Amino acid sequence: MQTEALKIVAVSAGLSRPSSTRLLADRLAAAARDGLAQAQDRPVEIHVIELRDLAVDIANHLVTGFAPPSLGEAIDAVTEADGLIAVSPVFTASYSGLFKSFFDLIDNTALTGKPVLIAATGGTPRHSLVLEHAMRPLFAYLRATVVPTSVYAASEDWGSSGDEFTEGLPSRIRRAGGELAGMLTGGRAASGASRAPGLDDEVVPFEQQLAGLGAN
Repeated sequence: MQTEALKIVAVSAGLSRPSSTRLLADRLAAAARDGLAQAQDRPVEIHVIELRDLAVDIANHLVTGFAPPSLGEAIDAVTEADGLIAVSPVFTASYSGLFKSFFDLIDNTALTGKPVLIAATGGTPRHSLVLEHAMRPLFAYLRATVVPTSVYAASEDWGSSGDEFTEGLPSRIRRAGGELAGMLTGGRAASGASRAPGLDDEVVPFEQQLAGLGAN
């Protein structure tokens, strides 16, 4: 008898293609998958939803109350996922309107108890508090269980591995992904925050990391 796969859905509200927001969503999903691989034998399915592709359907649904099939499938994927990763670019010191509009369509009990990892991207570190002042309260209202570590990636973070006082972006991604995996396995997955840097953690210039990517 085949074991049912654990389903992780990542929602990216990036507007450009490709985008740093989608890149962060992919990195977080990979970190969660790695954490789950260390903790259990069930297969893991990763599904990424790009809200950019659903923008018109979201607007129409807000006006008419009816969801086209593609939007309905996205909503079902989010509500039926075992774990959720939600990533938004920062606009006007908050999450994007597209991000908020999509989650406005989710019933306020549909995410009850669901493990959620929140993350955001922006051009400057000054907007990192959007995670605690806007995104965490949003998912608390939706009754989700938000992992302790949230991840903010400013432009400069993509080319930095941190220093003796701060964790770099790769370490924060591993920690948050490990926490999501831990929630999905009853705490058996390690966060990975203390893992020694490896070859994959080599500092790569921002221009190479985001070659061809848009800002959001």
